[in-house]
Amino acid sequence: MSKVLLPLTAALLVALSACKPADAPPAPADSTPPTASAPAASTPATSEPASLPEPGEASGPAASTQLASFTGYGDLKLGSTADAARQAWGGELNSSTPSEAGACYQLTPKWATDKADVAFMIEGDHFVRYDVTTSKETAPDGGKVGMTEAELRALYGAKLQAIPHKYVEGGKYLSVEAPGGTKLVFETDAEGKVTSWRVGLPPQIDYVEGCA
Repeated sequence: MSKVLLPLTAALLVALSACKPADAPPAPADSTPPTASAPAASTPATSEPASLPEPGEASGPAASTQLASFTGYGDLKLGSTADAARQAWGGELNSSTPSEAGACYQLTPKWATDKADVAFMIEGDHFVRYDVTTSKETAPDGGKVGMTEAELRALYGAKLQAIPHKYVEGGKYLSVEAPGGTKLVFETDAEGKVTSWRVGLPPQIDYVEGCA
């Protein structure tokens, strides 16, 4: 190549490089921090609603199993006939033998044990009294076999009347009269503890020997 062309070529190259567009500057970094996606709201577990008692269904303590009352024992009502008492009981009853028609005798539940835990007195063909000799049964208003006279007085207050026991020295009969004409009688031993109690109609409630 001639020496004349060299300067022209160099000048052309310079001109072409001046015409070439400059490289685009790198895009500036986005200064806005990316928006964090909100965490999904936790949905609390839905618990099953408490079941409500059906109408008539008991929601409190179990019903009382108290049988003894001033008017009778369970479904057996004082003053009812002997047949009505047997039907009301519904189960098998042992029976003592009356000395004659209409005389006093006792009916005892098949499960009754020593000294007839519970005994139903029949006289004149009517249910007139029941006797209890076990601490498993509770008398009307809370008295029980094994309680002291002081404990009975805490339950019955001034209504409790005392007379000496006919056979036990130091023992007593402690009685409470009910508005309906019936009476509750506790027998105590010489130490003042209840050994038995009974509920019944007069005059049978005061038979200290029972049907003897």
